[in-house]
Amino acid sequence: MQAAKMWGEERYWGLGYEWDPQWVLDDEQKDLQTQLIALCQKTLRANAIESDKGFVYPRKNFEALAKLGLLGLIVPKELGGRGQSHLCAAMIVETIARYGCPSTAMCYTMHLGATAAALFRHHTNPALRDILTRIDRDVLIGTLSYSDPETGSHFWYPMSSRAERVDGGWRVNKKASWTTSGGFADWYIIQTTSPDFGGDYSNLSCFLVKKDQVKADPANWDGLGLRGNQSGPISIEGVVLPDTGLVGPVGDGAKSNDEVVDPFFLTCSSACWNGIALATIDIAKNHTTRKTHADVGMRVADYPTIQDYVGEAIIDTNASRSYVYLAAQSLDALTGNCDWELHADTDYLPRSRMLHWLWQVKFFAAKNVSHVTDKMLHACGGTGYKPGLQIERLLRDGKAGWVMGPTNEVLRQFVGKSALLGFEVLDYWSQSVNQRVLSNELKKMSRDEKMAFANGLLSELQTAAAA
Repeated sequence: MQAAKMWGEERYWGLGYEWDPQWVLDDEQKDLQTQLIALCQKTLRANAIESDKGFVYPRKNFEALAKLGLLGLIVPKELGGRGQSHLCAAMIVETIARYGCPSTAMCYTMHLGATAAALFRHHTNPALRDILTRIDRDVLIGTLSYSDPETGSHFWYPMSSRAERVDGGWRVNKKASWTTSGGFADWYIIQTTSPDFGGDYSNLSCFLVKKDQVKADPANWDGLGLRGNQSGPISIEGVVLPDTGLVGPVGDGAKSNDEVVDPFFLTCSSACWNGIALATIDIAKNHTTRKTHADVGMRVADYPTIQDYVGEAIIDTNASRSYVYLAAQSLDALTGNCDWELHADTDYLPRSRMLHWLWQVKFFAAKNVSHVTDKMLHACGGTGYKPGLQIERLLRDGKAGWVMGPTNEVLRQFVGKSALLGFEVLDYWSQSVNQRVLSNELKKMSRDEKMAFANGLLSELQTAAAA
């Protein structure tokens, strides 16, 4: 039986361990969770308020996490890391978001994604191995930059980027509309079209870029919530990288995205949304069991309506947590508990088979956090509307879940479309022709319109042939 959940010297004022799925964790992970809750109480939670009020990047929180060896959480032990699993990563992110700082949890999620992308192709790359061996000692914060100002949440389609081969390395250009930790991270894994692009947007490559090679303007960052994550635009303008700046082979971008970037992002960001939902339930429990209406002699928690709100919030959020942990356990089972040596075979891509399940995990968690934070504000009444109780901040933080790419609109269409028509119709890079639609549109044309259309096609073909 695990000891009582503590908050400093006192018993925790929110939900106890009896409402947490502790059975999924081993003893090492439970011990790490206990240490992290203590760190949140001592350091991370106070910094969350500072980050929100002043749009302050949570570097101090990362320095504290590094002392626990958490920047290298999934780095193999032989490289100096903790060698932990997908399941442990999800638990750590949820714990940071729940007890500490959601902005830090999201920055940490992106750090884990970048670390996974580096580990995916670190085997023959000394630059990546160097970062991974120093990641906690030197507090080397990583992040991902995959978005594009031209394609929005369709981040797999980087139209505003390019790379070319030059003597001794690669010249890289990249514009990103949203990059968590932009301008503050120490190293970035970015995605661009490949040097041999040739107009095929599925031909993508990944590169390692350092902080001093990135242009950012974090002073202009302004978000509704997660204000500490500094998720603003960045640019990389004609930067020449050494050979080791290429992460994996040329054209490895799609594999990297489907095998590590998306699986870690979708799993861990979902854990973040669950942590935010749990944080508001904790606050609602603490407030409603203490607040008394003197006119009727009842606590707020004594009203059946409030009990219904909290009961439904716990049930839905624990369903979401179960979904995340089940997916994480499945990823562990597929990869030998996150054994990165297996990826020395560049065609070893077991996580990719789970992608359509992870879309569902993210959709459910992002939908749930929006509902739960709203209802916990209702449960706390007017006091919940005030910033002092912190539900207001958490409600704003949770709103990021729905719109963070892939947005929930994109994900539910992915799931519905692929279930009805097959995965091949998703057509990420607009490479397939919808013959049904094309034939139907041609039927609508008059003879003259068809002739003009045909002449236009012939002209395009002649131009292409001449080139």
